[in-house]
Amino acid sequence: MIDEYNALIENKTWELVPRHPDAKFIHSMWIFRYKKKSDGSFERHNTRLVGDGKSQQVGVDCDETLSPMVKPSTIQIVLSIALSNSCPIHHLYVKNAFLHGDLHEVAYMHQHLGFRNPVHPDYVCCLNKSLYGLKQAARAWYQQFADFVSSIGFSHSKSDHSLFIYSKGNDMAYILLHVDDIILTTSSDALRRSIMSLIASKFAMKDLGPLSYFLGIAVMRHASGLFLCQKKYAEEILDRAGMASCKPAHTPVDTNSKLSASSDSLYADPTHYRSLVGALQYLIFMRPYISYIVQQICLHMYIPMDEHMNALKQILRYVQGTLHFGLHLYKSSLSDLTSYSDADWGGCPDTRRSTPGYCMFLGDNLFSWSSKRQPTPSRFSAEAEYRGIENVVSESCWICNLLLELHCSIHKATLVYCDNVSAIYLSSNPVQHQRTKHIEMDIHFVREKVAKGHVRVCHVPSRYQIAYIFTKGLPAVLFEDFRDNLGVRKPPAMIMGCIKRVIYP
Repeated sequence: MIDEYNALIENKTWELVPRHPDAKFIHSMWIFRYKKKSDGSFERHNTRLVGDGKSQQVGVDCDETLSPMVKPSTIQIVLSIALSNSCPIHHLYVKNAFLHGDLHEVAYMHQHLGFRNPVHPDYVCCLNKSLYGLKQAARAWYQQFADFVSSIGFSHSKSDHSLFIYSKGNDMAYILLHVDDIILTTSSDALRRSIMSLIASKFAMKDLGPLSYFLGIAVMRHASGLFLCQKKYAEEILDRAGMASCKPAHTPVDTNSKLSASSDSLYADPTHYRSLVGALQYLIFMRPYISYIVQQICLHMYIPMDEHMNALKQILRYVQGTLHFGLHLYKSSLSDLTSYSDADWGGCPDTRRSTPGYCMFLGDNLFSWSSKRQPTPSRFSAEAEYRGIENVVSESCWICNLLLELHCSIHKATLVYCDNVSAIYLSSNPVQHQRTKHIEMDIHFVREKVAKGHVRVCHVPSRYQIAYIFTKGLPAVLFEDFRDNLGVRKPPAMIMGCIKRVIYP
């Protein structure tokens, strides 16, 4: 507590002023916790003085509170580029990051017991800088960091505002900011040391060395690239569910049944169900193959039934048997953007809405995927498939813009593989009839990209349609085949060589 208090005083977080009779005070409290290492063992105790943001009203006590967060796709693209160019990838941590943000609103806080100024014990703290817990703290820190890196030559990415790009001659550097964690990759070690020195001159920073553990994801280097795994996080979910020693399942989803809201027996503890579902949503980051069933159980968070909890338990049983699995990123070509799109037409038993899904590869590396129920029903299968293609094309436009900013532009057309012949025909032929009038905007958007040569929609046989794993339950053999094609496998020490994705010719 003394160390934390001294750090706040040294940072000039507040100044003591006489108490104003009409002043509104922000409550504060001490938070005690301990930090763990990547293997789950104890690292150190941590104490923090935080403000109570619940007592603040947006528009009264603070204005804008939104702070950008780096997208998972952006992280994986930057890592793929760094791998392909053999660039160093470093991990930095900013100490007391939120305390660096300047507070533009007037805010008062009482002095804490045991830390009152002996000369002015009745004075109050007028905050100059933000505290952890305040609604505007994250935004204030982000703005402070963004302004500083702009002053040393970095520019904002328009595609992802938490990505900062430095380009000068042959020197290239990328900064990915996620709250107080920073991934820095540069074209040379000399440039890395120079940038780290500049950041350290402004913020109290801890150098964590080459990237090994980031946002609960363990990063292992091997001969062909990186292995990303969430084993520790998965074990914590199993412990929370009381299934740490459960029997493993062969697949995470039943191939026969569809989850429905019309079930007779309500689950006894909805809060427990919602907590586990929320935890599984983060587990998708390195386990894309469970995206379909996780989004299915997410649809029933308000009124969970026993049937839905049984589906959740099957996911956890499958995770138990694949704890050591993770996502592989390889050194590969950055000139090809390939995607697979599929849709389960009318698959929802309650609303008959379709569930489209897609996955996108940059070279051999998976970086983007989705499984999400459509907001409205589709009248026929080609419409459901076509709307799925439209989602892929929209994502590819964003990806191409991001790669252009990263100076890795793609000059080839994005390949979109689909197994529905009618949807492929609609994408390239100016046919408009009664059945397609209501999806005219989607049709014109995709056709324009196809006509300009930015996108090619191609047919793929069902046996090679990897996107099936995002739209429906599959038999164990087919599921494992598609899972391997996504790049999700055992750690390098447990496999013989590196198996690349089987590309349909």
